[in-house]
Amino acid sequence: MTRARSILWFRRDLRLDDLPALAVAHAHGDVTPLFVVDPAFSASGAPRRAFMAAALQALDDRMGGALVYRHGDPAAVVPAFAAEVGADVVVVSRDFGPYGRRRDAAVAERLAADGRRLQGVGSPYAVDPGTVVKNDGTPYAVFTPFSKAWLAVGQPRWAERRATPAVGDVNWVGAPDIACDGPPAVPAVDSTLPPASEASARDRWAEFLSEGLDQYDDRRNQPALDGTSRLSPALRWGILHPLQLIDDLGPVRAHEVFRSELAWRDFYADVLFRRPETAWENLQPKMDAMVVDTDARAKERFAAWTEGRTGYPIVDAGMRQLLATGWMHNRVRMIVASFLVKDLHLPWQWGARHFMRHLVDGDLASNNHGWQWAAGTGTDAAPYFRVFNPTSQSERFDPDGEYLRRWVPELRDVGGVAVHAPDGLLRPADYPPPIVDHAAERDEALRRYKSLGAAAR
Repeated sequence: MTRARSILWFRRDLRLDDLPALAVAHAHGDVTPLFVVDPAFSASGAPRRAFMAAALQALDDRMGGALVYRHGDPAAVVPAFAAEVGADVVVVSRDFGPYGRRRDAAVAERLAADGRRLQGVGSPYAVDPGTVVKNDGTPYAVFTPFSKAWLAVGQPRWAERRATPAVGDVNWVGAPDIACDGPPAVPAVDSTLPPASEASARDRWAEFLSEGLDQYDDRRNQPALDGTSRLSPALRWGILHPLQLIDDLGPVRAHEVFRSELAWRDFYADVLFRRPETAWENLQPKMDAMVVDTDARAKERFAAWTEGRTGYPIVDAGMRQLLATGWMHNRVRMIVASFLVKDLHLPWQWGARHFMRHLVDGDLASNNHGWQWAAGTGTDAAPYFRVFNPTSQSERFDPDGEYLRRWVPELRDVGGVAVHAPDGLLRPADYPPPIVDHAAERDEALRRYKSLGAAAR
């Protein structure tokens, strides 16, 4: 008698532990693991694709080399592959992003035409987008009330998680017996990328749990310290699931602050799920009339920002850290974003695209709605008057200048507080002067914002 077979189609869930989709596929019978190298990946930044390739290799190693790679449009590849291997169900972790929803709808339709089905189980989030609503069924527009409802919704559900079978108990039916197109090409990158395996991610979490988490609320905003988990790439690619982290959190304040950061991730995913056009359009339409600069001078300033040569040390340090590592400290992300939109008056979309090209953890919802938060076009109720002063932010969160000197070597010999804003004889000859005057540009940013109200009257 022929055993039933399912396909476990991996996307942004590159793990085997604590994977509900694996439990469902295993319960169905033999499991054929599949990854489709989608032409749409070409739009992703090279660091992200290189990290993905490493994560896939680690995943394949855990399966003993059984992962089958096929190249092409998933809407054509997946139904054809299901027919080829005789699988009646394709199991996936649900994808709530704009492209993922369109892709999965097309795949499900073609599978159904062949008498097969696509079964979604679980997601990359602690609480699925679209789940957290007010009493009247409408979504939350502001984070704080969302986070309270998110916690109330999540707690009973988190206790109902499905056990995942041991990897050795799964009967993998895949490569080399099934033809494989080979893994995706690994792009050349200048960044030093983090390890991409489940084991390395678990080790990092264990280290942070024992040595850093209890000080998280005090240290998370200091970029010179190892004060954050650095697990955003693992979460982005599903090498770890947020519930694996939530399981280890207690009722103390530092843990609550960390849990809140996971809630931000779910909040932005929820906003994008409900308003997919806001991936690149302003969430607040009134901000469409904001005057931004896009001329030749604006492009020169943008180039200086991307290369870390604005003359503002904290901005330049963050941008250089991004280029060197594919990651940037979250506090610094907010500072450099504010500088782009409030000091340089450039479109937030320019910065968001640059981040997505270089971030290993680049996630459309978190990245682009984080940028909208900084630009005053997104979910914050009254955000535009928040204009970060890069010098005072640097003095507050990197008081000794350790982060600055690490990433801006021209400043290594600048002593004391002068490192935050080296001027005159204290500015090294090879470090540029500030490209703009912050005080003047802050006034200009607020003038432009106020003009929106005048135009509406």
